[in-house]
Amino acid sequence: NKLTKVGCSALCGSLAAISAANAGDLSVTGGADVTYFSHGGQVTGNPFGMASAVTFKGSGELDNGWTFEFVSAEGDGHAWSAARVNITMGGLGTFEFDGGNSGNGIAAYDNVLPTAWEEAHGAGVSGGVKTVLGVGSSNNVQYTTPTILGTTIAVTYAHDQGVSDTADKATKTASGGVGSGYDATIKINPSLGTEILSGLNLYAGGSVIETHPGNDVKDKYEGVGAITYALGPVEVGAMWSGLHDGTQSGYHTYKNHGFGIAFNINDDLSVSYGEYQTRKAGYDVADTQGEEATRVVEVTSWQAAYTMGGASFRIADVTADNVLFAAGDNRSATIVSMGLAF
Repeated sequence: NKLTKVGCSALCGSLAAISAANAGDLSVTGGADVTYFSHGGQVTGNPFGMASAVTFKGSGELDNGWTFEFVSAEGDGHAWSAARVNITMGGLGTFEFDGGNSGNGIAAYDNVLPTAWEEAHGAGVSGGVKTVLGVGSSNNVQYTTPTILGTTIAVTYAHDQGVSDTADKATKTASGGVGSGYDATIKINPSLGTEILSGLNLYAGGSVIETHPGNDVKDKYEGVGAITYALGPVEVGAMWSGLHDGTQSGYHTYKNHGFGIAFNINDDLSVSYGEYQTRKAGYDVADTQGEEATRVVEVTSWQAAYTMGGASFRIADVTADNVLFAAGDNRSATIVSMGLAF
């Protein structure tokens, strides 16, 4: 009996040591938004809306100094939103395992334009513009290099593009004959130690998504480039992107262009103007010159945001021309939002 007690005491002591060595941190953050949506001459019904989000974040450290992080985000109504696991290896860079909904690959740079609140096409009236996604919408693995001389490179791989949120010890197959996808991005801050260039950032990225032989959809290609510059309270930016969706009939190629400028009036108040345009670049034998006007969708937005502690008050005035590439289908809206962070 005495030996048994000694053994148990030793075991309990070792377990306590292991538990202490592996202890980490878990934090919970979230927010809630309330909006009022006035949609021009469109029928809106009840214009009041509400959404909430909660994010759980766990982190810890290994004996060799590497750190790990797990993030699980829930969207409105406790619906699954996003999840990822990061392993940061000090000077060796970072590996990230993503559930297909955290915006890895070129999706991270689809629109980096400065704004007071939302992207021009994300403030309530999208207009049906196109954006680049790459493999960011699929289960993927991403490796990001350490930032060296202001340069950060990331490569992202999805084994079966289109698959997301697969449980552990399980598999899932995408439909449509789509195969693997590969993204590569680069961000450069060429400040060279100077203050005047410290606010300059250059972005570029490309994506290839393969399809299985015998399908009527071909490989998909996407690319994006952007430049932003901040000096004092003003930040400006421009971006260009393009995509070939692999279809063999109708329009299959799109070109995008955007511009944005934001001004921080003080620490709490900011205003911005942004525009985003998508142009059909593919060719369909059924097209005529009279349909040229339906090939461009353009969204513009004026925005203002004011922060007071944990509360933010935002307003956006949005116009969209040729919505969903329908000539003359022009819409406008005004959105007022109150956000609460906790």
